[in-house]
Amino acid sequence: MLAGCDAVDSADTDGSAPDGRATSPLKNTDGTAPGLAPLTTGAEKAAARELVGELEVKGRGPKTGYDRDEFGYAWMDTADGVPFAGNGCDTRNDLLKRDGQDIEFKSGSDCVIVSMTLHDPYTGKSIAWKKKQATAVQIDHVVPLSYSWQLGSARWPESKRERFANDALNLIPVEGRANSAKGDSGPASWLPPSREIRCAYAVRFAQAALSYDMPVTAPDKQMMLRQCGAT
Repeated sequence: MLAGCDAVDSADTDGSAPDGRATSPLKNTDGTAPGLAPLTTGAEKAAARELVGELEVKGRGPKTGYDRDEFGYAWMDTADGVPFAGNGCDTRNDLLKRDGQDIEFKSGSDCVIVSMTLHDPYTGKSIAWKKKQATAVQIDHVVPLSYSWQLGSARWPESKRERFANDALNLIPVEGRANSAKGDSGPASWLPPSREIRCAYAVRFAQAALSYDMPVTAPDKQMMLRQCGAT
């Protein structure tokens, strides 16, 4: 259920939006702070291009053997070495709690969220979400699991794939329809509908890939750089 179509608030000088729920990815390198604030200044975009420039490139391999279960069950609380792991709450609820506002928990629980408001960075919309309409908000793997499989995670140990699938750095609650439209696309094939967030999205994609020593395709890297002002 969508409530309004207000644009995402612009970032202020400390990297957070005025509502306090959107943080610059350049100031949120572990993914524990909420949201994804636009990068608007020349200095921010230069820093973004420098970060994206660190990515190695490689051709996308076959999808043979890919299965979501190769990354552990969704959503697990036992993927060691990532934020929020082992806190007694599953990854999905951790991310809703991180990014949501006006949160209401299930009676007797401090984990299971039954309603909240989400300011979706991908579309710029505010979503009044209730658990009975669960798919209205989905958790996006910024670097999709299938994409990672084709770029090397097929050869990772299972424990590393579980970390990747549950790492807050690679996860953003967003409008369900936008997430479904993205599928397993890289930035050359799909970008958030909201243009103002695209450089920040490129940075988050790069941060997640670099954190796991994962390359991206050359077209994806070129598109990411372009979103942050490269010519």
